[in-house]
Amino acid sequence: MGRSANAEAALALSRFGLGPRRGSIEAVRSDPRGALAAEIARPLAGALDITLPTSAQAFRTVADANAERRARQIVAAKAKRAAESMVDGNEAAGNQSDAAMAADPVPDAGRRIYLDEAQARINAALNAQIGLAERLVWFWSNHFCISANKIQSMSGAYEREAIRPHILGRFVDMLQAVVRHPAMLFYLDNTASLGPNSVAGINRTRGLNENLAREILELHTLGVRGGYSQDDVIAFAKVLTGWTLIPAGDNPEHGGAFTFNRRLHEPGTQIVLAKAYDDRGVEQGQAVLNDLAAHPATATHIATKLVRHFIADEPPQPLVEKLARTFRDTGGDLKAVTEALLTAQEAWDAPATKLRRPGEWVVAMVRAAGTPADAARFTAGQATLGEPLWRPPSPRGYTDDEGTWIDGMGRRLDIASFFAERIAGRVDPQQVMDAVLGSTLSAETVQAVKRAESRQQALALLFMSPELQRR
Repeated sequence: MGRSANAEAALALSRFGLGPRRGSIEAVRSDPRGALAAEIARPLAGALDITLPTSAQAFRTVADANAERRARQIVAAKAKRAAESMVDGNEAAGNQSDAAMAADPVPDAGRRIYLDEAQARINAALNAQIGLAERLVWFWSNHFCISANKIQSMSGAYEREAIRPHILGRFVDMLQAVVRHPAMLFYLDNTASLGPNSVAGINRTRGLNENLAREILELHTLGVRGGYSQDDVIAFAKVLTGWTLIPAGDNPEHGGAFTFNRRLHEPGTQIVLAKAYDDRGVEQGQAVLNDLAAHPATATHIATKLVRHFIADEPPQPLVEKLARTFRDTGGDLKAVTEALLTAQEAWDAPATKLRRPGEWVVAMVRAAGTPADAARFTAGQATLGEPLWRPPSPRGYTDDEGTWIDGMGRRLDIASFFAERIAGRVDPQQVMDAVLGSTLSAETVQAVKRAESRQQALALLFMSPELQRR
C-alpha cells in the first residue's frame, strides 16, 4: 500500500531535510520530490546570508587576544613581585599590585567567534523550508571534519569557506579547498611537517608528519580498503610538505592564510599509487588530489557514506552502485550525485528506521516547536548528547550508525523534558501535531500525547516519539 500524500511529504522533510516545521508538510505535499529538486536547483543553495570573519581574520583576532592576555599576566606578575619586595610592606604598593591583578580579563575571542558561527548555522537549519542543502553541509563537514578543540577560531569559518560553496559542485573542488584550508592543515599537523631533504628539514630536527596524507587516503577519498600502501602515505606526505599557514605574529595583515613554503617542501619526484608526480611546488600536491578525486575507489567510498547517512546503516548495494556510477560518469558532480539519490526509488522505499544523530534530532525538535535557539544553550545540549558541534572525537568524524547513539536515549529524554518545560507556556502540543506533523503520527503516539498529564509531558512525549527520533 502506498503512502498518503502527507506521509510522503513528511518522509521528504525528514529523510532528506531537517524535519517538518509549521506549514512545511502542506507546502510540499503536492510534489515532495519536486520540492527537493527545487531546493538544490537554487544558485545559492546552502549559502549563509550573513557577514562573519574569515578564518584568517578569526585566527589573527584570537592570536592578538592571546598576546594581550600574556602581556597583562606579565605586567601583573611584575607588579606583584615589586610589591612583595617592599621591605616596609607599603600599603600603596600593595594596592597597586591588587589593582594590576584585578585588571579586566581579556575576553575569550575564540569562544565568541565559535558561538557566532554556531548561531548562523543553527538559524540556517531552523529557517530552511526543507533543509536538504543544510543536511549536505553537515554531511560533508563531518566527512572532512576538523575539531574546534584544536582550532576553535577557524571551525565555523572552515565550514563556510571550504564546504558550503562546494556541496553541489565538483568533489575535486571541495577536496582541494579542504586540503589547502589552514584549519585542516593545522588540525592534521601538516604545518609541522618538514621534508627530510628540504632546507628546513636539514636545518631542524623535526621531520615528516604523515597525518594529513593518511587521512586523505583513508577517510576522505579512497577509503580503508582503497588499494594504497604505507609507501603511498609516505610519498604523499612528502608531496604535501610546504602546505602551511602564515603565522599570525609574522604577518598582522595575512597571518592565518594558506601559503606554500618551498623551504619546507621535500624536493624531487614522488610515486603515489604507481604514478610519478614531478616536483612542481604546490602543483605537485594539486595533481595528486585531482587523481584521488577521480579514482573509482573514491566514488564507491563517497556513495557508501552518502547512502548510509541518508537511508540506512546497512546501505543497499544497488543504491550505492547507482550513486557511485553517477559520481564516476560525471567526474564527481555532487549535484548529479544528489539528484541520483533523490530520484532513486530505493531511497524512498526504505523503512523509516534510521536513528537521527543528536544534532539532527535537536534541530528537528526545535523546528517542530517553532521556537528560536540560543547558540550557547544549543551547543551545550549537543555536547550533553555526545555530539558537540565541530568537536568530533577523531578525524573519522561522528559515526552514522545506530549502535553509537542508541545508548544516549536517556539523555535525549532529559533534554526533551527540559526543553518542554521551558516552552510549555507558549507551545501547544495539539497545534504541533496539527500544524507541524500533519496527521503523520502513529495512533500510538497520538494516544500517548493525548493521555499526558500536562502540556510539558505531552511535548516531551512528542519529541521522544519514533516520528521525531527516526527518519
